[in-house]
Amino acid sequence: MGQQQAYFVPAKSHWPIVAAVVMFLTVFGAAHWLNAAPGEAGFGKTIITIGFIGILLMFFGWFRSVIHESLAGKYDAQVDRSFRMGMMWFIFSEVMFFAAFFGALFYTRMFSVPWLGGEGHGVLTHQFLWSEYAAAWGAGGGNGPANIGGDFQTVAPWGLPLLNTLILLTSSVTVTIAHHALKAGHRGKILVFLGLTVLLGATFVYAQAHEYIEAYKELNLTLHTGVYGSTFFMLTGFHGLHVTLGTIMLAIIWLRVLKGHFSPDHHFGFEAVAWYWHFVDVVWLGLFMFVYIL
Repeated sequence: MGQQQAYFVPAKSHWPIVAAVVMFLTVFGAAHWLNAAPGEAGFGKTIITIGFIGILLMFFGWFRSVIHESLAGKYDAQVDRSFRMGMMWFIFSEVMFFAAFFGALFYTRMFSVPWLGGEGHGVLTHQFLWSEYAAAWGAGGGNGPANIGGDFQTVAPWGLPLLNTLILLTSSVTVTIAHHALKAGHRGKILVFLGLTVLLGATFVYAQAHEYIEAYKELNLTLHTGVYGSTFFMLTGFHGLHVTLGTIMLAIIWLRVLKGHFSPDHHFGFEAVAWYWHFVDVVWLGLFMFVYIL
């Protein structure tokens, strides 16, 4: 038998439990903030701020540990393959994550709304609910039997959503150019196009925040705007979170390139973030089509 290749096993780390704690604090604070009575949201805001700061510190510490292991030459070809498989499975899990939300959107629009409008075999659901119910999606479907929250308008797809689509599509091009520049050894070109990708990602997040403010203040489209508002903010909000995390990771990769990390043959850290970014872009195309246009 041939000599077996040694596999690097990292030392015990406290970062996983730290990640679990700070993410719990963030979600707990967000839940308290969103469900608190008027004037009582201060506690939730404080907790979510602590959790968010903890997440940033956790990212810094954990990334620092992994980068030091990589620079020390502890990652051989076998470890590189395991990283690639791990990233593939992670992206697959993210596909299933968003598939569940798209499935909820599909079920609501194609089944729940028509059934509530009286479609089906002998089930006149609307007679048992309220006679004014309109089996329509969006603002035309109203906002519940008591019109809780008042009338609302949907976000027009050909304004900021279209701009954000162009931004993300352009960012996919710039990160691909940066990747090819890395394989060719053109470090200056990498910094330019990867920096543009980071800038485009930050611009997307800013534009989406502006869209949310406009939705709340001018369109009366909120989390309380019936099932339409819930699905809209659930899908676009989680996607915006992924774009934010992707932008942070791209910025870290940019700093690593600036410090001379990566080579044409060894740069999976760059590739992993590029894969993630392309995935985020593809998800947005689905959102733009099924949430904003249709």
